[in-house]
Amino acid sequence: MTRLEDRQTLMCDIAQACAEGARLAPACALAGIAARTLQRWKVDGLTRGDRRPDADRPVPSHALSEAERARIIEVANEPRFAATPPARIIPALADEGLYIASESSFHRVLRAHGQMIRRGRARAPRTSGPPRTHIATRPGEVWCWDVTFLPAQVQGRWFYLYLILDLYSRKVVGFEVHDTDNAEHAAHLARRTALAEGLHAMPTRPVLHGDNGASLKATTVLAMLHWLGIKPSYSRPRVSDDNAFAEALFRTAKYRPEFPLKGFADLMAARQWAMQFVQWYNHDHRHSGIRYVTPAQRHAGWDYRLLKARHAVYQSARERNPRRWSGNTRNWTPVGVVTLNPERDAYVQAAGSQIQLSGSIGEPAFPSRPGGAQATEHNGGDGRRGATRSHAQRTSLREHGEDGEHRTFSAVSTVAHSPHAGDALRRTPKSTAQRLRQ
Repeated sequence: MTRLEDRQTLMCDIAQACAEGARLAPACALAGIAARTLQRWKVDGLTRGDRRPDADRPVPSHALSEAERARIIEVANEPRFAATPPARIIPALADEGLYIASESSFHRVLRAHGQMIRRGRARAPRTSGPPRTHIATRPGEVWCWDVTFLPAQVQGRWFYLYLILDLYSRKVVGFEVHDTDNAEHAAHLARRTALAEGLHAMPTRPVLHGDNGASLKATTVLAMLHWLGIKPSYSRPRVSDDNAFAEALFRTAKYRPEFPLKGFADLMAARQWAMQFVQWYNHDHRHSGIRYVTPAQRHAGWDYRLLKARHAVYQSARERNPRRWSGNTRNWTPVGVVTLNPERDAYVQAAGSQIQLSGSIGEPAFPSRPGGAQATEHNGGDGRRGATRSHAQRTSLREHGEDGEHRTFSAVSTVAHSPHAGDALRRTPKSTAQRLRQ
């Protein structure tokens, strides 16, 4: 609904825009109205605004009478229905052979009398807010931890694997196996991991992200984290994928061939298996999420050198047989930024872009075959692919260098906050008029 003053302002701005050479339809679209609406306003002579608020709406002949409305309020306020919603009041009355009104009529009448509140102790449903985005650009910035069950050979008995994972390198930096789920064990693991990783010498303390388990949110654990200077972070309630990296690690662990199908014989057997798994995962497992280097190599900063050597091997093979490559060689670019629960891609781009190896991303380092210009043009498509990645390529070239020399990332905050999406969508008639004048 548009007020009379707003209609007059919009018509003046559109008329001025058309007088300066603008077309009517685009000017109306920019103002947020249709050209047919503008024509209707001119026919009315701009003597009145929207008439819908003052429209005469007669009461339907089948509407509820005042006596029926009072009967609905009386029944809904009976002691037996004090904690009962209309969805259950209607069937109860039907069982007694009574029909007063429909369920929707009960809702409308109760809402009109200010009684549409949740009956009983149940609270209104709340929507979960967006997850907090944690960004890791080096080891020791963000840790993830969780607890999982390890089955015993005795039915109904379980062992508990406590584990802390470094988000950037995927290295398991701390783990313990116990026969009980206790907050004391979680606090002890946090303290051991902080000492093993040299937390006292870190310039910034890490963020420790976990789920909403009781053993991870207990007062004992929070006091230990506060004493260590670690900032806790938790998943949203009833959201199962806010701690995806730790959950994926547990999936890898339980699908290993060495995992006993019939359970562990005792606590010592479970601890022995956990120690062997962590040794394999950190030092032998080539992780697909970090370009197939081991978590220990990435944690120590060796992945750049290893991936650069792999890139050189592929470039050499391409030089020997250029016709076997129709496009670029395999991407051995080091993964520069790891995000937990990313809200916007802009946060990842602001934190830093991936380091580029010449010939792995973008234009090939040299033509793949004689007449390679045609192949390059074919791979480039209609140009949209290059346009979408041009900004990322320019950023990565600034960080990596044109000659392939590796450079370090700048320090960024590990937590990114998202602006309110509605702020960019609000528009007033004044701002629309200003845009039309331009």
